[in-house]
Formats: sequence, C-alpha cells, structure tokens
Amino acid sequence: QVQLVESGGGLVQPGGSLRLSCVASGSFFSINGMGWYRQAPGKQRELVAFISSAGTTNYADSAKGRFTISRDNAKNTVDLQMNSLKPEDTAVYYCNAVALTATMGLSQYWGQGTQVTVSS
Repeated sequence: QVQLVESGGGLVQPGGSLRLSCVASGSFFSINGMGWYRQAPGKQRELVAFISSAGTTNYADSAKGRFTISRDNAKNTVDLQMNSLKPEDTAVYYCNAVALTATMGLSQYWGQGTQVTVSS
C-alpha cells in the first residue's frame, strides 16, 4: 500500500503564496505520475498540476503562470508552489500518485487533503 501525506495548507491573503508538500511512503516498486487536485465546496475535484516521473509537467489553465509543481524522486515527494493566490483558489488540495505495488499492481492513491483558504 501507499500512503500520501500532505502539508503546507493554510490561510493566506489574496496575492500571497503557499507551498504544499506531499510525501509518499509504504511498500511500492515505483511511483509514476504525481499530481495535485483540488475540490472547492459544491464543485467537482479538478486537476491542478501533474508531473511525470521524467519531470514532464501539465497544468490546469487556472494554474499556469502562478503555480509550479516539482518532485524529488529520491525522496518520493511532490511539491506545489502557489503564487499570486486568488480567492477562487480556495479549496481542499489533494495529493495524487500512481504507484506500482506487488499487491495492487499499478494503482492510484490519494492523500487526505489539505485546506487552502485565500481570503482577506
């Protein structure tokens, strides 16, 4: 199994910055893609940013130019640097990873989520 633990959420004023971090632990052979999703109240969960094991990145249009995703394959971590935050960025942010394990094969895993609130 794979456990994902996020940290770094909180309350920030519009225009401010936050850095989210996620670390993967457990028993797995490898971690393929990692990403960050978010879910605002009353809305569906949506992809914010994705990074492959080779470092290829993909961003939602709303995140382009403001957010940067990065990962450390040696430490099994993925970070999301969020700048120029807007009230509409308020949501629960979830870490996501696709990992290869002996028991589950290639499967998708989720963290428990971390709240990001952008408000003055």
